[in-house]
Amino acid sequence: MADIGSIVADLSAESDELDALVAPLTDSQWGAPTPAPGWSIAHQIGHLLWTDRMSLTAIVDEAGFDDAQAAAMQNPTGFVDEAAAELAGLPPAELLADWRSTRAGLHEALLGVADGRKLPWFGPPMGAASMATARLMETWAHGLDVADALGVRRRAGARLRSIAHLGVRTRDFAFTVHDLTPPAEPFHVELHAPGGGVWAWGPVTAAQRVTGSAEDFCFLVTQRRALADLDVTAHGEDAQRWLEIAQAFAGPPGAGR
Repeated sequence: MADIGSIVADLSAESDELDALVAPLTDSQWGAPTPAPGWSIAHQIGHLLWTDRMSLTAIVDEAGFDDAQAAAMQNPTGFVDEAAAELAGLPPAELLADWRSTRAGLHEALLGVADGRKLPWFGPPMGAASMATARLMETWAHGLDVADALGVRRRAGARLRSIAHLGVRTRDFAFTVHDLTPPAEPFHVELHAPGGGVWAWGPVTAAQRVTGSAEDFCFLVTQRRALADLDVTAHGEDAQRWLEIAQAFAGPPGAGR
């Protein structure tokens, strides 16, 4: 994994790109539907604001985070939608301003987390680099929903490496969340990077392999595109099963696109 400084820099750049997409929108355009059922562009930004806010709270006020987590668990299958809907009801200018200030505070706080400190979360506790990577993944994925709603095709770049890394690291989680036993053997994952080159994980001698486009792999593990439409290929039964259930995000299995 990259160092915390480079991951936060990528997170900041990804957030700024999404900001540039939504800042010029009219109030009515903020209400445009996205591919996530029931979610408008405002819901997408509201979700990012809420999650960035929770991440910041986990760093600067662990007791406050514990209280917020306990409240959320009163509705474990609906608190994400509820939070997004509540924040989507704000005037767009207020919502955007709040997201800007919150994410700036989060990025600064992430850089100051002490080495070895584990931060509380809705899943297992994580270090600062893992939290920053998770925020990068979510910002990219929900930004894709916004771009799809606006008919914008975003250019793939090197920031996808951290998202692909998270996708590989969450292999066992994907099996577990589907009540399946994770394979004992490591897989080899070899992806064609945007602009050339190869990103690879796992032993090259592994019997179970995944190959293809890095961007398409990120589409897959964030469940933004269907496997049948992607340049991602499994070699081996276990690898194929993984691609069918892969998810880099916490929580129950997603419905996908």
